[in-house]
Amino acid sequence: MLVAAVALVDVDGRVLIARRPEGKPMAGLWEFPGGKVHDGETPEAALIRELVEELGIDTEESCLAPLTFASHTYETFHLLMPLYVCRVWQGTPRPREGQTLKWVRPMQLRDYPMPPADVPLVAMLRDLL
Repeated sequence: MLVAAVALVDVDGRVLIARRPEGKPMAGLWEFPGGKVHDGETPEAALIRELVEELGIDTEESCLAPLTFASHTYETFHLLMPLYVCRVWQGTPRPREGQTLKWVRPMQLRDYPMPPADVPLVAMLRDLL
């Protein structure tokens, strides 16, 4: 399964994470915004679409910088997830799908329980920021 994720970084160097709502797989865990890449869609296009759907914000492909990726085998599927960094968008992120949002300093990311695929991404992000 191909899923694209993004680390939104604000002017204070904080990263936006979202807590998965009840009723979804891995509910209660924190993750970077993003979602499944549809057939015929690029990871960048998927992120632009997902940011509108999940957070009500707009960005451009040129504002998405690829950083790293995760490759993780879950019980029923294998996940490949590129992680992008984005510092420029229009609008204010608001939870549109029942999730909780939080702006977190990079060094504090490890204090939030995340899905196994997201955990290795935290170290890369901390080193960048």
